[in-house]
Amino acid sequence: MAIWRHPPDLGAINAAARGTLVESLGIRVTTVGDDFLRGTLPVDARTVQPFGLLHGGASAALAETLGSIAANLCCAPGTRAVGLELNANHLRGVRAGEVTGTARPLHRGRATQVWEIRIEDAEGRLTCVSRLTCAVVAERESSDARE
Repeated sequence: MAIWRHPPDLGAINAAARGTLVESLGIRVTTVGDDFLRGTLPVDARTVQPFGLLHGGASAALAETLGSIAANLCCAPGTRAVGLELNANHLRGVRAGEVTGTARPLHRGRATQVWEIRIEDAEGRLTCVSRLTCAVVAERESSDARE
């Protein structure tokens, strides 16, 4: 049984990224399963650090993107999830190609959600493991959740 409270629409999810960091980095949400969300990030000039390896910040951006989208798909009507804390352990360098992240819930509560995001290289080797904690807050008229 699927965990989503809002029907996932890959086209709408990816369209919402237009004009954002997500689009700039080339992040794409590719798969929605019953209890996971998956997406990709290219390893190219936009996402590597000066030594030619995938930048840890790019991995963190992929993790937070996937976890945040997944968390919001699980929110009750009238609420939204906003990131509180993100940690990432970078386990293996990647120089080219594409990495794939998969977000799965560890906790889906009324006030907080915790998501684990595992990022793998093209050979399926774990390159980064991340945990995102989100606060579940009332939606506001304003688009700025920090007001």
